Amino acid sequence: MNLPQAVNGWRPEPPAPSTPVREAIGSVLYEFRWIIADTAMLTWRMLMHYRRNPEMLLSTIFGPLMFLFLFTYVFGGAIGRSTEINYIDYLLPGVLIQNNIFTVMQTGIGLADDMQKGFVDRYRSLPMARSAVIGGRVVATTVIAFFSAIWTIGIAVVIGMRFHGGFWPGLSLPFVVALFCFGFAWISALVGVSVRDTQTASSITFFVAIPLTFLSSTFVPIETMPGWLQAFAGVNPITQVVNLSRNLAQGGPIAVYALPTFLWTVFFVFGIGSLATWRYKRIS
Repeated sequence: MNLPQAVNGWRPEPPAPSTPVREAIGSVLYEFRWIIADTAMLTWRMLMHYRRNPEMLLSTIFGPLMFLFLFTYVFGGAIGRSTEINYIDYLLPGVLIQNNIFTVMQTGIGLADDMQKGFVDRYRSLPMARSAVIGGRVVATTVIAFFSAIWTIGIAVVIGMRFHGGFWPGLSLPFVVALFCFGFAWISALVGVSVRDTQTASSITFFVAIPLTFLSSTFVPIETMPGWLQAFAGVNPITQVVNLSRNLAQGGPIAVYALPTFLWTVFFVFGIGSLATWRYKRIS
């Protein structure tokens, strides 16, 4: 029996197609297969890192608790007057997005740490897809964000939050949060491959996440803001996904916020993601 020859010492060479079109399609599918495999392998590595260092999950676990209790029981009496529904019902979608934006911002800090410790040089010496190094961290933090969303919803239900938008929209809520966070993580990835140390990456990601999450409808309706600030908050991608999440949980128009959220996510993944991958390839 004839075995296919090895490429790079361990990958089997794809069989030669009989036509140029089949050759092009086969080459693309072959590369795509290994991009997925390499990304999955590095995603597993990142998740095992969380398992061996559970203290890294402390902010993911206790962050939602802090914000839910703080805004519900300390600020809720004053802030809640500007909302038409129970404030915990209004608050939850904003906390879901804010906390998990902070979670996926760890992507860039982790990439900067890998470069600082020399792991990136090891990755580049291996026969693996360059985009998989970034993609593995993005997917890993997205998985953490998904389970964090479920954990946060559980806490909110215990302290009084209720769904009024139907079973299926409520069920889709953590998936919407995770999908948007997957896109937003590429911003952090771009920061991580553009700096050379974790302190700088942490500072930049902080100054990106804080204004976007607070200058939005995360905690209060944007109608309560000054007119000049409403213009920014209205087009802020965080406002779009928070309003979408809020309407999924409490009922209301979905399509009007689903389309902008989808377009922002596509821009983050393909626009910012391509730029981050290009920047990673140029690292010397």
